[in-house]
Amino acid sequence: MTDSTPVTLPDVRDAAARIAGAAHRTPVLRSRTLDAMVGAEVFVKCENLQRVGAFKFRGAYNTISRLSPAQLARGIAAYSSGNHAQAVALAARELGSTAVIVMPQDTPAAKTAAVRGYGAEIITYDRYTGDRVAIGTALAAERGLTLVPPYDHPHVIAGQGTAALELVEEVGPLDALLVPVGGGGLAAGTSIAAKGLQPRIRVIGVEPSAGDDTLRSLAAGRRVTIPVPRTIADGQAAETPGELTFSVNQRLLDDVVLVDDDEIRAAMRFAFDRMKIVVEPSGATGLAALLAGRPVPTPRRTGVIVSGGNVDTRRFVDLLSTAESPAAG
Repeated sequence: MTDSTPVTLPDVRDAAARIAGAAHRTPVLRSRTLDAMVGAEVFVKCENLQRVGAFKFRGAYNTISRLSPAQLARGIAAYSSGNHAQAVALAARELGSTAVIVMPQDTPAAKTAAVRGYGAEIITYDRYTGDRVAIGTALAAERGLTLVPPYDHPHVIAGQGTAALELVEEVGPLDALLVPVGGGGLAAGTSIAAKGLQPRIRVIGVEPSAGDDTLRSLAAGRRVTIPVPRTIADGQAAETPGELTFSVNQRLLDDVVLVDDDEIRAAMRFAFDRMKIVVEPSGATGLAALLAGRPVPTPRRTGVIVSGGNVDTRRFVDLLSTAESPAAG
């Protein structure tokens, strides 16, 4: 880690202390079948069992809890494809504030219902023609709200890093850690926490093959913009890596691997059939990479962050009806 890293391991530890009692310390699951299939010891950090069903609550609560009473009184603005929206809505409610969330029109119904259930106002836009950052920024300025971005913020990154902090502290040294990459906040926080504890650990990002903006950006040495990804992994449908997150991931991520939608479906089915957990497409990409043999060989002790489980019953059934389970070892 370099001195120029905007978030450090002490920042992640501070975030862990701040969210203690508000966020769940999520379980780490093991599967003998999974270990046999990939030839390694695998430790699955279940952020699908976090509050709001995703890791996003960590960063949202860490950020909003630091606002002044005046800022909380005026309210919070955010933009999100779903999980950050729920996290901001719940954190704002618990901290005595209100939230207005900019969300795509095609956000899965379970996510929009949850956001409204936490008391937030939703403003929709077309993800293929609208600019959510511009919409959210204008909204915050117009209403005097504090904008809490989904990933490009030091307190958000530090909060997301607490999942990896918990994992490594619980299971001990790991050779590698696989983490989903969307805007890059979870990957950045994970890299900072994991490498702060274990400088030699390999942190491997996983993207959907249709949404490989981070992989392309790392190869180019600069942030690259791609067309809006069309993938079942809606939480990873980023067009461009975040500016702050990319600056961290460019230094600390060891590799990025890709998985296609069929591999994601197979991982969701494996998690349900073998591990008895419900995982949304974006949350399953790290597990999908392992089951697809990426990286090769699988490091002896490998951690995987399952980042979320927000998928409604109908969509879950539809996705799994076309999936094939990997052959058991």
